[in-house]
Amino acid sequence: MSGYVVKKLCNLVFQVFLVVSLMFILFRLLPGNPASLILGPGATQAEVDNLRETMGLNQSLGVQYVNYLKNLLTGDLGFSYSYNQPVFEVIKNRIIPTLQLMAGSILVSVVIGVSAGIFSGVYPDSKLSKVLLMLWVCVLAVPNFWLGLVLVQIFAVKLGVLPAIGYGSFYAMILPVLAIAARLIALIARITRSAVMEVVNEEYVRFAEAKGMQTGVIIFRHILRPALPPIVTMVGMQAGYLLGGSVVIENLFSYPGMGQLLLAAVSFRDYELMQGITFFFVLAFLSINLIVDLLYGQIDPRIRLE
Repeated sequence: MSGYVVKKLCNLVFQVFLVVSLMFILFRLLPGNPASLILGPGATQAEVDNLRETMGLNQSLGVQYVNYLKNLLTGDLGFSYSYNQPVFEVIKNRIIPTLQLMAGSILVSVVIGVSAGIFSGVYPDSKLSKVLLMLWVCVLAVPNFWLGLVLVQIFAVKLGVLPAIGYGSFYAMILPVLAIAARLIALIARITRSAVMEVVNEEYVRFAEAKGMQTGVIIFRHILRPALPPIVTMVGMQAGYLLGGSVVIENLFSYPGMGQLLLAAVSFRDYELMQGITFFFVLAFLSINLIVDLLYGQIDPRIRLE
């Protein structure tokens, strides 16, 4: 198992290096002068040139890249001139809201998606199962930002039971969590339904039923575990969707997280801040996939042997 973990950690380091290097280049291809955008239209050319020199933008791209990697290896994410703070300090204040949003979305997705998928797989011919299947198809066809607008219109504007914007309370998180989690709920429900239907008619399940075991025990002990690998894989694969979806949803609900911060950084062409946020997103996405791989190895030991 230790060799399996070391291999995955080495892959993680290489992937982080590859992505942050690519983002470093792409960010500098964006049009616009960062110094001019930060100082505003009233700044003189001398002030713009001075800020460009302070930011290190007068150096060649290769020198900037080497300096960026050196700083990254020492844990220095740089300095945000648009916020006049170290990048780490700026990001630190926005990480918790985003992590809360992601954790809530994953929790809601897994609980609802797995529960609905198990029911649909065990009772595929029931009317409720067919209704749920049609509902998942519809949800998958709806963009999360449009769903967010619909949720705001219904629960915030029409009914007035939930806040449309804000942060700091349980109720303020409900609408953004649902907007992000809806697609993942549908995907998990469908994959769980298919996985359960593959094992529900196996001989060991029939034997457990013949022994008179309770339905709940049969589901969780004999049906759910063999169906776990594709479910765990789906959650890991959709981690990137949750991160990408949070950028749009956070701005829609004025949620003070990393997604909202990223758009502000892009508008000012704040390279250091954009790189720091990208590093966080990449590290979070790859870490989730690493955890999924390790869980997969525990669920199916044959994976470790490969």
